Amino acid sequence: MAIRSFFLFILFFSSSLSPVFSLYEDQVGLMDWHQQYIGKVKQAVFSSQRAGRKRVVVSTEENVIASLDLRHGEIFWRHLLGADDVIDGIDIGLGKYVITLSSGGSILRSWNLPDGQMVWESSLQGPKHSKSFLLVPTNLKFDKDNVLVVFSNGRLHAISCIDGEVLWKKDFEAESFEVQQVILPPGSDLIHVVGFAALSQFEMYQINAKNGELLKHESASFSSGFSGQVSLVSTETVVALDSTGSILLTISFQDGKISSQQTPISNLVEDSLGPAVIIPSSVSGIFAIKTDAVTIFIRVIGKGNLEVVEKTTHEIAVSDALSISEDQQAFALIQHASSEIHLTVKLAHDWDGNLLKESVKMDRQRGLVHKVFINNYIRTDRSYGFRVLIVMEDHSLLLLQQGEIVWSREDGLASIIDVTTSELPVERDGVSVAKVEHNLFEWLKGHMLKLKGTLMLASPEDMAAIQSMRLKSSEKSKMTRDHNGFRKLLIVLTRAGKLFALHTGDGRIVWSYLLRSLHKSEACQSPIGLNLYQWQVPHHHAMDENPSVLVVSRCGPSSDTSGVLSFVDTYTGKELSSLSLDHAVVQVIPLPYTDSTEQRLHLLIDADKHAHLYPKTSGALSIFKREFSNIYWYSVEDQNGIIKGHALKCKCTGEVADEFCFDTRDLWSVVFPSESEKTIATVTRKLNEVVHTQAKVVADQDVMYKYISRNLLFVATVAPKGSGEIGSVTPEESWLVAYLIDTVTGRILHRVTHHGSQGPVHAVFSENWVVYHYFNLRAHRYEMSVIEIYDQSRADNKDVWKLVLGKHNLTSPISLFSRPEVITKSQSYFFTHSLKAIAVTSTAKGITSKQLLLGTIGDQVLALDKRFLDPRRTVNPTQLEKEEGIIPLTESLPIIPQSYVTHALRVEGLRGIITVPAKLESTTLVFAHGVDLFFTQLAPSRTYDSLTEDFSYALLLITIVALVAAIFVTWRLSERKELQEKWSFYSAFASQSTFSSLHFSDN
Repeated sequence: MAIRSFFLFILFFSSSLSPVFSLYEDQVGLMDWHQQYIGKVKQAVFSSQRAGRKRVVVSTEENVIASLDLRHGEIFWRHLLGADDVIDGIDIGLGKYVITLSSGGSILRSWNLPDGQMVWESSLQGPKHSKSFLLVPTNLKFDKDNVLVVFSNGRLHAISCIDGEVLWKKDFEAESFEVQQVILPPGSDLIHVVGFAALSQFEMYQINAKNGELLKHESASFSSGFSGQVSLVSTETVVALDSTGSILLTISFQDGKISSQQTPISNLVEDSLGPAVIIPSSVSGIFAIKTDAVTIFIRVIGKGNLEVVEKTTHEIAVSDALSISEDQQAFALIQHASSEIHLTVKLAHDWDGNLLKESVKMDRQRGLVHKVFINNYIRTDRSYGFRVLIVMEDHSLLLLQQGEIVWSREDGLASIIDVTTSELPVERDGVSVAKVEHNLFEWLKGHMLKLKGTLMLASPEDMAAIQSMRLKSSEKSKMTRDHNGFRKLLIVLTRAGKLFALHTGDGRIVWSYLLRSLHKSEACQSPIGLNLYQWQVPHHHAMDENPSVLVVSRCGPSSDTSGVLSFVDTYTGKELSSLSLDHAVVQVIPLPYTDSTEQRLHLLIDADKHAHLYPKTSGALSIFKREFSNIYWYSVEDQNGIIKGHALKCKCTGEVADEFCFDTRDLWSVVFPSESEKTIATVTRKLNEVVHTQAKVVADQDVMYKYISRNLLFVATVAPKGSGEIGSVTPEESWLVAYLIDTVTGRILHRVTHHGSQGPVHAVFSENWVVYHYFNLRAHRYEMSVIEIYDQSRADNKDVWKLVLGKHNLTSPISLFSRPEVITKSQSYFFTHSLKAIAVTSTAKGITSKQLLLGTIGDQVLALDKRFLDPRRTVNPTQLEKEEGIIPLTESLPIIPQSYVTHALRVEGLRGIITVPAKLESTTLVFAHGVDLFFTQLAPSRTYDSLTEDFSYALLLITIVALVAAIFVTWRLSERKELQEKWSFYSAFASQSTFSSLHFSDN
């Protein structure tokens, strides 16, 4: 009985120790993190509500509308509009509605201020495209209904603030008329619409705000023309620049009559160089212009007279005017000085007086101040206090108050353009790998809580304590490498030209650096960051060197502008060096070679098709010359429908000798007929992808050999009519063609046509297969297709025993110039979702099964087992195929809710999915970025090679102790039973002997 109870006890505890692969509520945040951002703020409106929490409503360059807490900078609510739904204007109406104008002035929306729910939406059409203006007057009413004034698409609208109904509209159909300002003076019923016609005509329209009636139209000619923006300095006066940018035009339209005055800028600034630019602002009576040398603040006096009130050579930013009383306006100025910024708040009519003057220490890595927004509040002594919201060059957002930074947001991370990874430093001797427990009591308490949680006896308070202990005791945020390879640095490059290093453990920013090479300068007017590449990756024998990354950028949007290279230390974030190139950077080709200092070789192709080798060292050059004949690459000309293959020819034959410059030659070209095909997608394998084995054993013990080549290119083309939006053509007018092309020889290894289909196409290439996603017009559904390519030249090695015994020719050299014998297998499936991105998991040795990571239209990441996209799936698989893992064929791919990698979270504005292998073969690291960031660990075949982090060692210890105790108890019981049996036998024997002796004596 005791032994039976013991086995029941062991069975219970062993079942408790079985691995659990679900994600429980208390595990969220242990292996993943999620960060929310909004992007670079371009407009901000402070809420004037006295009740409730203070907030500011902002619109951003990522087309986000958000309400932020003024106290902490947290997001109350936000909405991400579509990529084409650019926000033109934002304001607050009636103190409780957020009014937004977007899509070039075509869509007007009202949102509830407290919770962000949409109240109404109106579509505004017009006769022509034009600038958009949104006015939310506080005193303009129409039948007790507050009115919004909107100018868009060449039409002036009056719209109800309550329900979005258009009350009246007025067209401005003159083709040459370009509106510059729409002015509605406070307390007035007259709307002034001013602008230019035919570049030299100033036009003014006076409209009745009640009914849209045209009251007056005046015009005046200016032979010198106009350029740039118009600055509004009063309700009846604007300032503009002439076409040369050297004369200021002060134009007044008081009482409907136009008058003007011209003032050469040279009269105001003697040493002005180059044309001037008006700095946008809305301060009454004051405007600012900027030349190459100086920024000038000018006051308008009387009827167009100008007076310079201040000149400065520092970078400066100006806010819009803020009404602090019925007749007073304040505005903010911010000037840079070394590591500080100087904040000054002035009254519009009193330049010499300051309402506020403060200096705030500012991190130089944030760059210059780009925008300033000001808000006031009443202090306890009834005086005015001011809080200032500033947008920095790195797209970060900060709130300043009382000379301090109250909070900051790193919203530059909402515009990541490239990502790479870096290993952390190796842990040095003398540093404990495990975290030391503080005392025995805490250790016992922690393990008792874990035991209660395992036995489902923990209260909600206990579960909260367990979660807190897990987060504290986790080593995931240490700044050293771990043996599983989970801790790394994510190096990201943002659109602002700033590098961030994010820790994969908790997502914190380890360091950030605003690249000096991406600062605007005379030599580089419009610097643009392009890509990140790993430059130096030291191994264990060269650990004295820190790893570094290469940032490639260029001085303008055109591909023929000169390039800039920056080299940044990934441990410290310091820029090691930078190079301003004398050639363009059209294409960057990372080579699989390193020099003696572990710097990776890169080939940069310029606009003249010259190849430039970096780093420019003798060691790199000798390695490059040795591999000279083995270097090939390709280029894609999307507009012309041409794909070309290239190779190196000889050293450049220019006037200046450069031994690191090489001429190139075209090897082949594939030209797609422009009347029938247009290239919309190309994809290749990852350069660092590891393939575990080339052989694939199928169900009948046959062996198929994967065609593994790093030179395969997948190309998708569509009919020219089908390159538009989905549904814009009929199925008969559109088709999609998929190609597999060898980029060394230009051979087309496979071609397949999907009739009645169109893009967009999202594709991923891994090992010997490619999966691509598109839209089927005939079925009105999305589809995913898979192509697998196999090598038939290994036909002699189809015997499994040859493979096991090593009697095969897999190590024999292969030349891509010999025509390959390949076969392909393909299949198509319906899929429910539209996609934004697609990726595939990658592991250290390539042993673990693959999963596709699909970025859905709902901004989530779905993991789909590659087995569902096996082209060998059949409706009724055989028993051998079932044993192999072949899934029965269905027309649609399944969507399992538990397969969402992002769980219930959304990565708003999802743009890319990056996978990085960990040292642990079962695990891959996944990073998804868009406006939000998300990181997690994924085990496609489950964690077969490690114990989970929540494994209960306390329960294991108790089980071992119980087992030892049970063994000891059963041993003691066995010993006692054996002793009792011996005593019983001895007693019986003794009794028998006594009986025998007595019987003998009787005889």
